[in-house]
Amino acid sequence: MARFLIVFVCALSMLALAPRAQASERYAAFVADMQTGEVLHARRADALRYPASLTKMMTLYMLFDVLERGELALDDPITASAEAASRPASRLGLQAGQTLTVETAIRALIIQSANDVAVAVAEHLEGDEERFAEVMTTRARELGMANTVFRNASGLPDARQQTTARDIARLAYALHRDFPQHYAYFSETRFRWNGATHRTHNTLVGDQPGVDGLKTGYIRASGFNLAASAERDGHRIIAVVMGGASASVRDAHARELIEAAYSAINARTESRMLASLNMPRLNPVREQEILTAELSTLPAQTAQGSAPGVPAARVELEPVGEPRAFSTSETPPGWAIQVGAYTSQAAASARLESVAMMGLHTLLGDAQARVEPMQRNGRQLWRARYAGLDGSRAQSICQRLEASGESCFAVPPAA
Repeated sequence: MARFLIVFVCALSMLALAPRAQASERYAAFVADMQTGEVLHARRADALRYPASLTKMMTLYMLFDVLERGELALDDPITASAEAASRPASRLGLQAGQTLTVETAIRALIIQSANDVAVAVAEHLEGDEERFAEVMTTRARELGMANTVFRNASGLPDARQQTTARDIARLAYALHRDFPQHYAYFSETRFRWNGATHRTHNTLVGDQPGVDGLKTGYIRASGFNLAASAERDGHRIIAVVMGGASASVRDAHARELIEAAYSAINARTESRMLASLNMPRLNPVREQEILTAELSTLPAQTAQGSAPGVPAARVELEPVGEPRAFSTSETPPGWAIQVGAYTSQAAASARLESVAMMGLHTLLGDAQARVEPMQRNGRQLWRARYAGLDGSRAQSICQRLEASGESCFAVPPAA
């Protein structure tokens, strides 16, 4: 299947070529609807990757499991060995013989991503970290993580420790399903220990609407990883991004994936509203396949934060046939075709690019590709349109698209 690449032009920064090439080799992403199990986006989702500190999600799963079996309590002490205290940053700063409670250990693993605490937990539960990693792998298999092998509790570098974006999503799902009573820990952004305040590395929590966890990770071999869960209007998704060139690029990409996923979900669940607007419904799987660029082509910032009612920023697309820019000028006179209505600019832009790649260059001619904002019932929507057509061409394009199972309708002048 052809790759559909979208580059959101940022006037301030672009990724350097060398990091982009390196990130591309490590990139993987997976987004799923937790309610339905529907895969909304998958790119290299089953390619083996280093989990880095996403490993601690399984360490936490094991710790939650012991808590639920009544073998530990939240205020029970965990004592750090010299081995645990020797682990490098990110760390809490444990000294050999020092203790912390189970609850503090949970917060240190999630918020501080503390490697020393991960080893202390492993030793407390199984006697040594190597044995703990074997049990982690066994449990991963039971959870359906067929391509995952754990060799330590922290995610520190080990060439034999591997997973996939899909497997990490399965683990995120299992954490929410099996331990809802403990899941709120993933939404905490800070905690105090030993006189110091520790803050989360997961900047999406409390900032991106609906995001309530889970975990970030980084080692040099993996790039910047993230597993994120979000819930809006009772609908929960999991998004996994692996191989980011930087934390900001990873986070920007994750934000776009989350917004795109909810665009698809909203369009599906609010079909009555879209029908009343005479707008086509979406095929969520197809739209997510075409939505997202390779991580290596995304800048550190996106157009997502644009104010409602402001025209979409100009977007340049990798050429497939003739490159086509998304105009911010006034709408040209004549007919238009509308190929979608979305709750994010990213999804609308992706739809326009997908249409341009369907062999319609002759019919589209010099038509303007436009992402147009509109308010409806207090909600921001973005219409994907090609404008500046005559009536016969607009009808011909829609007939071609509809014959291929694609949504399209012709819009008369001034509509």
